[in-house]
Amino acid sequence: MAATRMSRRCRRYLKRIQRAPSRYALQEIASSIQNDLDRRHLSYDEALNLGNVIQHHADRLPGDTIVYAISDRDAYRRTLELYLKDAVLSRTEQLLLWEERRRLGISDTEHDRLLNQLVEQMKRQGKTVAVHAFKRASA
Repeated sequence: MAATRMSRRCRRYLKRIQRAPSRYALQEIASSIQNDLDRRHLSYDEALNLGNVIQHHADRLPGDTIVYAISDRDAYRRTLELYLKDAVLSRTEQLLLWEERRRLGISDTEHDRLLNQLVEQMKRQGKTVAVHAFKRASA
């Protein structure tokens, strides 16, 4: 796959992301990217690539808050939140999520971390979440 040329604005965002000291700073950058996408100053592909870089950088920073940015992980998070809306994650839903993870390139580790963050968020809201046992296929 040929590398696409980044716009000057995109390169500036990339530098800001690399220098961001906290998840909060990354969230501010993600909001700016969303605004530029809405104003059509960035293409969707550029915003998606920047969002994936933001998520990767957020993994290396301390803390457990979720950074909301246009990214593959955010698309997966929205799907996961949809399945958790009824506070039950069935085996069938987990199988569908596995397929979505495979399509988006989300690792099991990322899935587990995101699921734990969302379950903790729901528990803080006073909700009880049931995750049915699901055996992963062995390679």
